[in-house]
Amino acid sequence: MPVDPLLSEPATDPLPLYRGRDAIVATDLLAAAMVHLDFFTWLSEHPSTLGAICAHFEIHSRPTDVLMTLLNAMGLITQSGGVFHLTLRSREHLVKGSPWDLTPYYTSMKDRPQTLDMLKVLRTGKPANWGSYDPQAWAQAMEREDFAGPFTAAMDCRGVVLGPAMAKKLDLSENKALLDVAGGSGIYSCAMVAKHPHLRASVFEKKPVDRIARESIAKRGYSEKVSVTTGDMFADDWPTGFDVHLISNVLHDWDEEPVRKLLAKSYAALPKGGSLIVHDMHINAEKTGPLHAAEYSALLMNITEGKCYSVGEMRAYLGELGFEWTDFQPTAVGRSFILAKKL
Repeated sequence: MPVDPLLSEPATDPLPLYRGRDAIVATDLLAAAMVHLDFFTWLSEHPSTLGAICAHFEIHSRPTDVLMTLLNAMGLITQSGGVFHLTLRSREHLVKGSPWDLTPYYTSMKDRPQTLDMLKVLRTGKPANWGSYDPQAWAQAMEREDFAGPFTAAMDCRGVVLGPAMAKKLDLSENKALLDVAGGSGIYSCAMVAKHPHLRASVFEKKPVDRIARESIAKRGYSEKVSVTTGDMFADDWPTGFDVHLISNVLHDWDEEPVRKLLAKSYAALPKGGSLIVHDMHINAEKTGPLHAAEYSALLMNITEGKCYSVGEMRAYLGELGFEWTDFQPTAVGRSFILAKKL
């Protein structure tokens, strides 16, 4: 009888393969700062706060925050009292006039489409693909098997590693029902009930992904334990009757205001004592790394309205709503989960 992959794990670590994709545009963000903004030459003479940097270069706070986190993680800047300064490495190699200035080496990237995309995001605050994104076209494409199949496979292949790694670190022995918010193919719900057989789960997804989820869950053999509830996580009230919510790899697609809205919806729908699991890649509280997370945040900044949120930001958002922070643990390939309880 074949082994259920949700109850096993690979013998080797796929982190280098994940990182190859996750970090693919981080260098373009560095190049945009170097050759289009001459950022390091200016900062060498004007140590500044995030707000002052945004004002001087006329760039937006979300992508600038991502940029500063990346530069911090790369050892190119430091922060003291909210003011950013260059390190010796960047003073020697990224400031015009230095005998070791590398700016000409990066100038060949100036007109690279991905570098120009990063410059656009910095200046507009919107994803580089914002102007061409058509939600209706995407929804129609999801009705086609040639698009829906690969899309579901992309979610599943990552979740097969991440889901079990998260599930085995969680103690859900006192929980009965899990709501998987924007759960995509249902891979995380399946992983949770595989590890915690007493649990039932429901994937909360909008059309047409709800249909894709049902098919994927059935194919994995978990239809008796995992259902699908159709709805929009922003527009609709969240279903009640669940004592634990899972928001996995969702918040990083959205800016601060929508993130706060989703967390508030979770708080409103959970019973007293209910738990929220936020599974994602997180920046540390100091916003100095890890480098992998900072690189991935650059990718998210480029293609979504979001970024990787820091532990400090998440602690503040949850605390303001009345959640009690109860746990934070790494899972696999640079990801981690936050566990919070509704007081």
